Amino acid sequence: MDISSTSGPLTTIEADWLIVGYGATDSSGELDSPLSDLDEALGGAVSRLVAAGDLTGKLSESHLLADVPGLAAGRLLLVGLGAPGKLTSRKLEKALVSATRRASKSAEVSAAIALPQLNSETISDTEAVSLAAVALQVGCVGQGLYRAKPGRHAFSAATVVSDVEGSAEAVARGSVLGQAMNLTRELVNRGAMEVYPETFADRATAAATECGLECEVLDENRLRDERMGSLMAVAQGSVRPPRVVVLKHNGGGEGAPALAIVGKGVTFDSGGLSLKSNEGMKSMKCDMAGAATMLGAMTAIAKLGLPVNVIGLAGLVENMPDGNSFKLGDVLTARNGKTIEVLNTDAEGRLVLADVLAYAVDLGAERLIDLATLTGACVVALGEEVTGTFSNCDDWSQAVGSAAKQAGELAWPMPMDDLFGDLIKSDVADIKNVGPRWGGAITAAKFLENFVDSTPWVHLDIAGPSFASNNKPHREGGGTGCMVRTLVAAAEGLA
Repeated sequence: MDISSTSGPLTTIEADWLIVGYGATDSSGELDSPLSDLDEALGGAVSRLVAAGDLTGKLSESHLLADVPGLAAGRLLLVGLGAPGKLTSRKLEKALVSATRRASKSAEVSAAIALPQLNSETISDTEAVSLAAVALQVGCVGQGLYRAKPGRHAFSAATVVSDVEGSAEAVARGSVLGQAMNLTRELVNRGAMEVYPETFADRATAAATECGLECEVLDENRLRDERMGSLMAVAQGSVRPPRVVVLKHNGGGEGAPALAIVGKGVTFDSGGLSLKSNEGMKSMKCDMAGAATMLGAMTAIAKLGLPVNVIGLAGLVENMPDGNSFKLGDVLTARNGKTIEVLNTDAEGRLVLADVLAYAVDLGAERLIDLATLTGACVVALGEEVTGTFSNCDDWSQAVGSAAKQAGELAWPMPMDDLFGDLIKSDVADIKNVGPRWGGAITAAKFLENFVDSTPWVHLDIAGPSFASNNKPHREGGGTGCMVRTLVAAAEGLA
């Protein structure tokens, strides 16, 4: 869906839904532009709503005026943005996505968003315009991919109304980011009968062609030649052969340092012989969210033409129980020569990432980020909406954390002390793939640290925020597309 940018009086904006943001009113009840302009056109209707206490400006508060003579738009939806000066990008996104979700329940509907000047120290007016475009892309796309009557419909036309300098560029950027998030969300939401290693690789190849990315797909024969014994062991219980996808964006020119983004792509995780329960397996189509996030981010990086070299890698497997499955007590040899004692086949994501991280290092990456729905322990520690960050380099960790803050996404640094590494030492191999019950998210990260050499590296455990268990007014259930914008911001920071 293309999103346009325009300016001019709101009374002339033609749309089925005109969404107008407004801040909390002060004790005088005076209205800021553009709300004051609408009030005049509507004969004081907005002022009367304020006087009656129906419009307070509380964050995400909304009020629909369905009959609006004096406006070219069919409906006017007023959306509260909270107290002036305290708005953040995360709060603004919550308010605007709530509004676009409300407007997207019918097909063939057009929508426009207009925002006041924010006067915020934490988000610029240009960033707000970009977020409005993100909300128009994301809010109208749902998870009902297989429903006869979808609950969400893409807008027939979408517009951001702003006279801020650089609005057109900001809208274009926000549109690209929203599309990238939707690509990630779609891949996560599709079932494992559709999305498996080969089909994910096909989708990545098509996306690369569309965006101008270099693409290489490593099949099982190539993976064997590349000594990816850890990854291939996980895949051997499935009839679906493994794949590794390698995407390259060469925006920085030949010889420039490269950032590698590595995504865990377990397209379905049964747990293998360490079989999950029925309840634990229900959402395991989402266990490839790291790979999907990498792909979404790489398409955005390419479309935005960022002047930086980025390599995107996805390790793609199914983890299934079979007579040929890898077993507890097996010792695997990873690409970098490390030997791994398998004590739980449901701790498979780290085995996949081990080889792909080592491969990224061998490709010459000078910075690494990996993303994975890696551990339930991280969800226990941080909840369902916060990404855990783990790193071997404080400076790089802080840079990625700053990128997350800029993107309005929640991330929290976790400890990486050597004592956690001691917990995964093995008596029969170099390391074992699980530690004790406690500190499970950290011991998983310490496992991955064995495969990045001395390269500055950040591990993002997105087990909580990548997949929402239910709908909320500001968020669709299913795949969320979290961390796509963080990855783009981190790449921009290196540029």
